[in-house]
Amino acid sequence: MTFEEARARFPVLTRVAYLNAGTFGPLSRATIAAAARETERDLHEGRVGLPWYDHVSALRQAAREEIAGLVGAPADHVALTASTSDGCAIVVAGLGLSARDEIVTTTDEHFGLLGALGASPARIVVVPPEPERIVAAVGPRTRLIAISQVLWTTGDTLPVAEIRASTGIPLLVDGAQSVGAIPVAADGIDFLTVSGQKWLCGPDATGALVVAEPDTLPVARPSYFSQVAYEPDGSFTPREGAQRFEPNWIQAGSLAALATAIRERPEWAFARAARQAARVRELLPPVPVDVAGVPRPSTLVSFRPRTAAAEVVAALARAGVVVREIPRTGLVRVSVGWWTSDDDLDRLVAIVAA
Repeated sequence: MTFEEARARFPVLTRVAYLNAGTFGPLSRATIAAAARETERDLHEGRVGLPWYDHVSALRQAAREEIAGLVGAPADHVALTASTSDGCAIVVAGLGLSARDEIVTTTDEHFGLLGALGASPARIVVVPPEPERIVAAVGPRTRLIAISQVLWTTGDTLPVAEIRASTGIPLLVDGAQSVGAIPVAADGIDFLTVSGQKWLCGPDATGALVVAEPDTLPVARPSYFSQVAYEPDGSFTPREGAQRFEPNWIQAGSLAALATAIRERPEWAFARAARQAARVRELLPPVPVDVAGVPRPSTLVSFRPRTAAAEVVAALARAGVVVREIPRTGLVRVSVGWWTSDDDLDRLVAIVAA
């Protein structure tokens, strides 16, 4: 498949330079068609009966398998969620932390992770997002390291598996800006969250939690999917594998759409996205912007304009170039996907340099 053929699957790309997959990725025709087929089926055949339930269960399993294949994990280690925030909350609640425990995190985390940490009784130790500082912050009371693999602010990539290996401390990785954007391996990570609607270009409210050892994490937020049998007092026998953590029902169309979006990714997606991200770093002029220098660059490129970031984002939007501002930082963030064309980047730079 050529770049032009793959890009043509996304109608929105004919209209705008879509540089905001860090929030929502573009949707393809095939993804929407898959969702529409399942919705039409529900409309005409109803959401009733064992055959329908078995069909949706098969869609759930197909989505798990696609995510598992993407990160190199067994499918029974994948729990479907509605977001990375879901996954973070499931893990932190399941650990049963107390005020005597500590969690190490960084200054550059998204609230999708921080909200779960803040709701925990544990003491939160916050350090700059530097591997050495993270490792040094680990102490005798540390029960969890909770960090992003790719920082949503600057796009720096943290060596998460190395941090886990050097500390021996359980690791929760927010994969919202990494899975689908760069190659990610679940090996060496205790808990990895996945966003479906960002770099995977899936539908809203889809995601996953990958758990290295599902049987060792208690179910603190049970749903109907958590059990294979239960008693009148609420006690239950947990389902095998990570399915026990799945918090909600997901509409059949969303399941089919997510699996379709992952399947149709071109095999060269990671390599091309990396090349285009490197190109935009080179193209952005030293004046009037400062590109955020990071030691381990990803597909997120952030820069600090000389004028207000919100004004720059608005000017780009008027020109059909979609990026976003990172609140409280003065940064403008560019999300570079495999679908990003040279023309997209030229349009970005022309406005920024004006």
